[in-house]
Amino acid sequence: MDSLSRRQFIKACFYSTISALGPAFFLNTGCEKRATTKVKETEANIDPDFEPAYLRLHKSGELRKRGKELWNIMSSCRLCPRQCGVNRLSGDRGFCRASSQLEVSSYQPHYGEESPLVGSKGSGAVFFTNCGLRCVFCINWEINQGGAGEQRGIEDLAEMMLKLQKKGCHNINLVTPTHYSPHIVLAVDSAAGRGLRLPLVYNTCGWERLEILKKLDGIIDIYLPDFKYSDGKMAAKYSSDSDTYPEITKEALLEMNRQVGVARPAGDGLMYRGLMIRHLVMPNRISGTREIIGWIAENLPKGTYLNIMSQYRPMYRAFEYPEINRRITREECNEAVRWAKEAGLTNLDIQGHFPF
Repeated sequence: MDSLSRRQFIKACFYSTISALGPAFFLNTGCEKRATTKVKETEANIDPDFEPAYLRLHKSGELRKRGKELWNIMSSCRLCPRQCGVNRLSGDRGFCRASSQLEVSSYQPHYGEESPLVGSKGSGAVFFTNCGLRCVFCINWEINQGGAGEQRGIEDLAEMMLKLQKKGCHNINLVTPTHYSPHIVLAVDSAAGRGLRLPLVYNTCGWERLEILKKLDGIIDIYLPDFKYSDGKMAAKYSSDSDTYPEITKEALLEMNRQVGVARPAGDGLMYRGLMIRHLVMPNRISGTREIIGWIAENLPKGTYLNIMSQYRPMYRAFEYPEINRRITREECNEAVRWAKEAGLTNLDIQGHFPF
């Protein structure tokens, strides 16, 4: 345990210094009470014309109803595409290693996300413990696969959201939310009754079931999914046999776009609604960047927000796979941007270290 604690401390310090490089580079392994950065508490300054989607459902009682429906799904869990069928309500842990007990690694204003989410006061990130995808190159593996976090209740989660709003955060950013979607919906219902009115960001790996996404319709304001792979064989190899990843993620992206549409910043520069896709460029074209860009251009509006991320670095077990055990090159990064422009995509965000 002492050895693990030292690793977590070193890693937390490292990621704090490079958080501006992108969302995958920020990590705080403690909860807010351990945060070292003091943030002046002031209510979020958001567009007065904005009303989060979930308020209407809260007022009608539909939000709580859907939360209970999602909760019952955990009795034979099929919240994620693995549909492992574990009875999480009885205390068993699914493939994601989560039971029905909510676990949270940290929550705080986060400045490593896309600029329309960060603004001047940060994105209100809640980092959930565990993950159903379990990638071998996971940069947050101590949280997502190592179980780093603390047990919390639904009312605790609601209070976290309200505290982040009070600190001035521009949104509530739910990081790796899939396996805790019931807890999230019930917490939002509680927080909405106490004044929460920030947009909800569903920050996901992209591998989402349509059945679950449809229950989130009218609740989520901003979908922030990854589109990791175009080839199921690559997904199976590097993300724990998730060979259905490309097919299911494509269906999920279409549904997300149907719900929230194209993401464009409002007059204040902040994002309040829409689909924001992330694609991490990997070494040796492992992720199938060109095919992913082509699919987006052919199946979604050309103005779809796409963040081409060049900050891949080998972490966790990536050293076991020589083909991904290095950073990407300038050429690999530049070709991804070129492909996106040639495909006619017009709403590009380019995060990384190379000049284009």
